Amino acid sequence: MSTTPPLAGPAGLKATAPSDFLASIVVFLVALPLCMGVAIASGLPAEYGIITGIIGGLVVGFLQGSPMQVSGPAAGLTVVVWDLMQRHGHAKLAVAVALAGVLQVVAATAKGGRWFRAVPPSVIHGMLAGIGVLIFSSQVHVMVDDKPRGSGLENLLSIPAAVWKGVAPNQDLPHREAALVGLLTIVTLVLWNRFAKGKLKHLPGALVGAVVGALVANALAFPIKKVGVPDSLLETVLPPSSEALSWLSESWLWGGALMLAVIASAETLLCAGAVDRMHAGPRTQYNRELFAQGVGNLLCGLVGALPMTGVIVRSSANVQAGARTRLSTFLHGAWLLLLVGLLPAVLRPIPVSALAAILVYTGYKLVNPKMVKELAKYGKSEVVIFAATVTGIVALDLLKGVLLGLGLSMAYLLYKLSHLEIRLEDDAATKRAVLHLRGSATFLRLADIAEALDQVPTDRELHIRLDDLDSLDHATLELLSAWEKQHKARGADVIVDWGELDRRFRSGKQAGAEDARPPAAREERDGVPSKPQAA
Repeated sequence: MSTTPPLAGPAGLKATAPSDFLASIVVFLVALPLCMGVAIASGLPAEYGIITGIIGGLVVGFLQGSPMQVSGPAAGLTVVVWDLMQRHGHAKLAVAVALAGVLQVVAATAKGGRWFRAVPPSVIHGMLAGIGVLIFSSQVHVMVDDKPRGSGLENLLSIPAAVWKGVAPNQDLPHREAALVGLLTIVTLVLWNRFAKGKLKHLPGALVGAVVGALVANALAFPIKKVGVPDSLLETVLPPSSEALSWLSESWLWGGALMLAVIASAETLLCAGAVDRMHAGPRTQYNRELFAQGVGNLLCGLVGALPMTGVIVRSSANVQAGARTRLSTFLHGAWLLLLVGLLPAVLRPIPVSALAAILVYTGYKLVNPKMVKELAKYGKSEVVIFAATVTGIVALDLLKGVLLGLGLSMAYLLYKLSHLEIRLEDDAATKRAVLHLRGSATFLRLADIAEALDQVPTDRELHIRLDDLDSLDHATLELLSAWEKQHKARGADVIVDWGELDRRFRSGKQAGAEDARPPAAREERDGVPSKPQAA
């Protein structure tokens, strides 16, 4: 973790510029293959991903609220973008991206950045894992120079067929040659990430893999698909058409834009939080970051490029390479612009199967099986929500899968708020009874608590144990207080640890409950002894 605070002013710029310059080169090398691969996976030419990377560096890098974060086209949005592209075409997709940017700007202006942090981790990790499965299953087909199927489930089920195409010789179609290049790219990437030492470690494995794949494919003259990049980026710009305003009346456009905005915002702000843990510089200003992302996506939509998010792979590379300020992010966008503007021919020999192979590896990493063990530490319910989110995304679609996960999270929350274990122990020999309450004692279970109290014989000394409660509301306190008075009036005693409740109230565990404390508890708190506290 970096421990040197970012510097400001001319003297600070002089001190940090060398580190930022070197870091920007590393980020540029990481971003280049990913920008192209994400674009192709989304159903668009490679240059549209590079344009998004340029805007992410030059515009968002200047405005962003997370100085170390790097923005660009993200694998997490490929599924939504590909679906919108196939259903409605490039022109309408561009309008949806621009509208998503407007929604992000509005959310940032309304200070809504903090709310995107409220999504349960099990749903977020389930969304990322589900997206990983979809990317993996679709790009396996592209890696053998084939087309993805119609749905995520079809892609997943047809992976054996894609593998067979990559193994079986075919004189008419170069599936086997493309598969060889893709496999070589993955092997190179993995070995490089594992064994590269010293300064070579800063050279990204994805770039090395793509270069090795390109060298082999061109040296052996494989007749496989290559990246097509135009001589000028201006030729690819797709400004809004004259019909764009009329499309705003179509409901799918708003639904697609909302999905893009929500997913992009959640991924960006989660990434920003992760990047904050990697360095000791200024913390993320979430609303400012959301505003910058909105401006970036608005511009991307206006030129027909891919939507963007903050991206953890590029951001972590930025921090690890020694970046000190936002200058590194800005410069990486400048390098992308210079490369495509001055040397577009450098990109044309790169095989599409090599880029698809990088995304196959990326999809595998997004699934992250280790996360299941981490979630299991917090209970089986988190694993169930994670699995349901993944299954819903793969079997249905991204939005329905996420909504399924959120629905299960809300249902589990309601269950926790209403779940209460009530156990009454009665010892006739000692004329002593103990009422154990575990869970959430709220008005939802008031009738059950009252029934348990009614079962206590009138001559028993009752001990009410509240130390295992997760929550306790005013209605339950009033019930216990009223029942205590009635039981004492019958000549029996009630032992309640009101002091423990006081300590819990003051610690904030039961926020706002101190004012709802029954009179008996307030008297004990103020030093009026009534009965010994519970043993």
